[in-house]
Amino acid sequence: MNRTRTNDRFDRTHSAAAGKGAGRSGSTPRRSGGPNRSGGHGRRPAAVQGEFALPRTITAGLPAVDSFADLGMPEQLLAELGRQGVSTPFPIQGATLPNSLAGRDVLGRGRTGSGKTLAFGLALLARTAGQRAEPRQPLGLILVPTRELAQQVTDALTPYARSVHLRMATVMGGMSIGRQAGVLRGGAEIVVATPGRLKDLIDRGNCRLNHVGITVLDEADQMADMGFMPQVTALLDQVRPEGQRMLFSATLDRNVDLLVRRYLTDPVVHSVDPSAGAVTTMEHHVLHVHGADKHAATTEIAARDGRVIMFLDTKHAVDRLTRDLLNSGVRAAALHGGKSQPQRTRTLAQFKTGHVSVLVATNVAARGIHVDDLDLVVNVDPPTDHKDYLHRGGRTARAGESGRVVTLVTPSQRRGMVRLMSDAGIRPQTTQVRSGEEALSRITGAQAPSGIPVVITAPVAERPQRSASSRGRRRSASATRRAPVRKSVVDAAA
Repeated sequence: MNRTRTNDRFDRTHSAAAGKGAGRSGSTPRRSGGPNRSGGHGRRPAAVQGEFALPRTITAGLPAVDSFADLGMPEQLLAELGRQGVSTPFPIQGATLPNSLAGRDVLGRGRTGSGKTLAFGLALLARTAGQRAEPRQPLGLILVPTRELAQQVTDALTPYARSVHLRMATVMGGMSIGRQAGVLRGGAEIVVATPGRLKDLIDRGNCRLNHVGITVLDEADQMADMGFMPQVTALLDQVRPEGQRMLFSATLDRNVDLLVRRYLTDPVVHSVDPSAGAVTTMEHHVLHVHGADKHAATTEIAARDGRVIMFLDTKHAVDRLTRDLLNSGVRAAALHGGKSQPQRTRTLAQFKTGHVSVLVATNVAARGIHVDDLDLVVNVDPPTDHKDYLHRGGRTARAGESGRVVTLVTPSQRRGMVRLMSDAGIRPQTTQVRSGEEALSRITGAQAPSGIPVVITAPVAERPQRSASSRGRRRSASATRRAPVRKSVVDAAA
């Protein structure tokens, strides 16, 4: 069938883009029928400021399901869901999986932590199960904007992929390109990739996308924000034109409109208002502080019991606050794009295990990092964009848990914060606070730091066992120490 335009306005202005994939038919029949439960028909919800009007679904989608058992997935996947303790689909999974498993294109919007990874991952794995990829020719592709998200998606899907005997490859910057090329040469059915590194491997002849029948774009809006749109479209132009495409994101701004128009055919649309979901599962607090007292208040919040992520705007500010917190007795570590890959990997691992209680970060940590039992996120520097606010806050209250987002605002920042919250559709609780006062402790758990400087060291198991012999042996020990880095990677660049 010819490509169907997803909105009436495309007839007038985008016929060339819409016709680019004409002739797309797909090897799997597109099923339809049943009432549309995807939100594609009827009155469209009001878009968050800066977002485009969601396309109209022309062919009715399949109804949502309340149980994974109703989806007809391979028994191995159902068994693995049980082993992972996943019993009931999240709304975005129950709504999109019936359609994605039937081969339909899907446009899904849901806040971070809403279950998007399994929403697209289970469909991709179920539809690829039983196939075998040739060397350098994957069958499924998941494009993500950041390294830490690439690793998180890989970690989340690997048990399910193994259950149906599918091989996964993670392709991203900061790691050995030769090693990644070797994995692709050995054959991998599913590739999780950042755009830049995947392009490099294709240019080197280590990967071809002409056999990719299912393509997923995760966090497409950030790929656009980071300037990856030309690379993304160049990659999408190389996959099978008749294949299935799924686009998932927490927000859908107008930069993503191009991808929807050009690459999605009559998509089933499922949209969960990201701000509405955040309001029901987390508290939002704006704390008015005086500039002279902000550092003391920040230090007391960091000294609380339990883990916390603190966001600042710049690498320099992150490093400075981390040093101050360590000198005050707070077990803090810095995370930003200026750190080496092994440093970022180690820092995130230490934070997840509790060896570090405070992660001080730039927006490198705003997407793709999942830490269990993280109940507080602090914007030491308020974000300038409502999308950044939602993604920073999305590090807490994940998978239906509760959480709290606190933003420290000085008098000169108050007006901008009011606009940002309005754009995000959030009504925060606003409180005037000072360091040492009850209100700060009640809202954040703040307490006085010990004042005894601490030094964060690598766990004993990670320290190199230095040999007193040759330099060659020391190099060998160093190589052994670096080898596990592939298992957990954090970075913001592709």
